[in-house]
Amino acid sequence: MMNGDEIERARAALLALDAGADRESWVRAAMAAKAAGLDFEDFHGWSAGAGNYQGEADCHAVWKSIDAAGGIKAGTLFAMAREAGWRGDTPVPLHKPHRRARAQEATGRSGFDVDAVWKAAGPADAAHPYIVRKAGNPAGLRVYRGAATLAGQALDGALMVPAWKLDGTLSTAQFIPAGKGKKLNAPGRPVAGAFMVGKLAPPGEGQTIFVCEGIGQAWACHQVTGEAAVVTFGAGRMEAVAREFADRYPAARTVFVADAGKESHCASAAKALRAAWVEMPPGSPPNYDANDLMHERGADALMALLAHPKCPPERFPLLTAAELAAMPPVRWAIKHVLPLKGIAAIYGPSGCGKTFVILDAAMAVSAGLPWFGHRTLPLPVVYVGLEGAAGLASRVQAYRAEHGADAGERVRFITAPLRILETGDLDALAEAIEAAGAARGIAIIDTLNASAPGADENASEDMGRIIDGAKRLQAAIGGVVVLVHHTGKDSTRGLRGHSSLFAALDAAIEVQRDGDARSWKLAKSKDGADGEFVPFRLRVVELGEDDDGEPVTSCVVEPVEDEAAMVKRALPPKAGNQRLIWEGLKDMLKAAGEVRPEGAPKELPMCRPAVRLDDAIGKLRTGLLCEEKRQTERTRQALTGLVARGLVIMKEGFLWLP
Repeated sequence: MMNGDEIERARAALLALDAGADRESWVRAAMAAKAAGLDFEDFHGWSAGAGNYQGEADCHAVWKSIDAAGGIKAGTLFAMAREAGWRGDTPVPLHKPHRRARAQEATGRSGFDVDAVWKAAGPADAAHPYIVRKAGNPAGLRVYRGAATLAGQALDGALMVPAWKLDGTLSTAQFIPAGKGKKLNAPGRPVAGAFMVGKLAPPGEGQTIFVCEGIGQAWACHQVTGEAAVVTFGAGRMEAVAREFADRYPAARTVFVADAGKESHCASAAKALRAAWVEMPPGSPPNYDANDLMHERGADALMALLAHPKCPPERFPLLTAAELAAMPPVRWAIKHVLPLKGIAAIYGPSGCGKTFVILDAAMAVSAGLPWFGHRTLPLPVVYVGLEGAAGLASRVQAYRAEHGADAGERVRFITAPLRILETGDLDALAEAIEAAGAARGIAIIDTLNASAPGADENASEDMGRIIDGAKRLQAAIGGVVVLVHHTGKDSTRGLRGHSSLFAALDAAIEVQRDGDARSWKLAKSKDGADGEFVPFRLRVVELGEDDDGEPVTSCVVEPVEDEAAMVKRALPPKAGNQRLIWEGLKDMLKAAGEVRPEGAPKELPMCRPAVRLDDAIGKLRTGLLCEEKRQTERTRQALTGLVARGLVIMKEGFLWLP
């Protein structure tokens, strides 16, 4: 095993070689360096200084492929270095020119004297073609004049961007040609340090530091914000440079500025440093950057992008009162009904019309049309119909017959089986939705029961898995996932199954039916007002005839807008147990006054009289003319009927009037 002195000698030999040589020589040098005991950081740092450098991933692939026990040994490295002029007594080439020599005499086959070239170069001015092209500024830059070339490219007139270490010493320099050509790093000097655009505040003061690949991006970020921007000379160095600055300036906020195609790299670096990052607008071509955005869309567009960086999710983010107050209000797919993000459900007994209602809502949202007077945000919709493709098809035909042949153009339908408890199904569904361009919209699963065959909806464990599946899908596609579900035998108890489902929802729409009278109401909304009944009717639409000549029909949803129909739905019972219970309940509520009962649900409006369900049953049961052992059952049935009529609201063990 080589000792420390031998490692340093090997490192010096590697630095004597031209990293910009042909690929065969470069790979041979890598094999020799690995045999000599050098590590990947040595090899990558040397390679990064070449004009034909293709990135850290390329270096890593070559390094990983090398068999340390191969035919090339450590002696090859020293032989290659001696051939390049190295004599083994210095880590830099033997023929390194004197620093006072002219810049054009400071280059040679053995390498670059960066310090001499930098000192001999003249200061840059605002007329340099690259500075003009990028709307930059010449502060801190110089221009090389001479006959030197790198990788076959003439350097005369090239803009020199220095890379400074934090201790103030020059590490290397990047050459940017005045005309066409590639940016080139000085050979023989590994890239280290960075270049700063703008000024930094003292270490203890709060500030933002933008971390950029190149100087054009840094110019643009500094120009529109006034904040300092760091040039790292490549995406592969962004995290390392940012870490150095974070250690020196702990109070600063670090924001990585990702070129198009480098989003995941910057997101990973931001996560590692607890920093933030910004991405170019969706659809940007590869390598599109902040400077391109400023020139194409203006400074305001870039400023808006930089003002809202992304942050890695934190398990317990801490917000100040000002940050909490400044958070944007909830966004809606259907204003005050269905949020733009989250998990929701629409439910009701069989035959109430819930599928017609949610399909009507989907069609309206897909076109951005008002729905029952509520504004909608135009969004793509994916409808997963699991309970009969033929019935779903006829409902779509009926809607298009009433609203136009092009209605629902942004709605996509899936009739293949889906198992919400199977991760593979959910991932495949998310991929299909993403591929169709329908992510961040609405995904409807009709019904929950059909998507979870064999699951016990009443068991907390199974319902928990169903909820987790819905959340997994929502996280994968964004937007809102809507579950179509049934009520139980007692419709007043709401969603069928374990109560954890209702608790997990961000919104819930309940559909009710009393004879021909139908209505929907917002049964739960974390950010809206719930409880209002909205009447509707199902109007029959003829679609044609079947093979037997009989009419084929379906229905469409129509709002009930005339007051007479609304009053009819809310008429109190005229006789029977419901009449007795209705009159007795009104007396109880009148006597209760406006004092809010202890434990009343949040849905109870302020100053609205309410009584406990158990108290009502206990007091009203004795007024029924039936066997004593039947009184409790009949009282509960009467109350259920009153709730179904829309005359009484029952929630969490309390009763009150709408």
